[in-house]
Amino acid sequence: MNKIVKIALSTALILSVGAVTASADADKGQKLYAKKLKEACGMSGAAMAGKHTQTEWEDLHKSGKLADEIKKLCPSVDDSDIKDKYLEHYFDFFHKFGSDSGNVPAC
Repeated sequence: MNKIVKIALSTALILSVGAVTASADADKGQKLYAKKLKEACGMSGAAMAGKHTQTEWEDLHKSGKLADEIKKLCPSVDDSDIKDKYLEHYFDFFHKFGSDSGNVPAC
């Protein structure tokens, strides 16, 4: 009986840690924005994310036009700052703090 309880608690702990890790992408996107795009864009993360609603950010991401939209909003951004490996994190950040979300980022 003790062994079953320990296994169940271990499983619950692993699943809860996994859920926290999976939801951290918006935070990573915020850090990436502050480090790589904020100066080139000349606006805060709140202003950048507020350029579109959450649905508009989703549509840009699904259509593969997120990098193009970032370049449109921030023409002085280097291509190295909008690599494919960063786009998912930028999307999570922009989506979480879109103009209709009611959320305000710290950067």
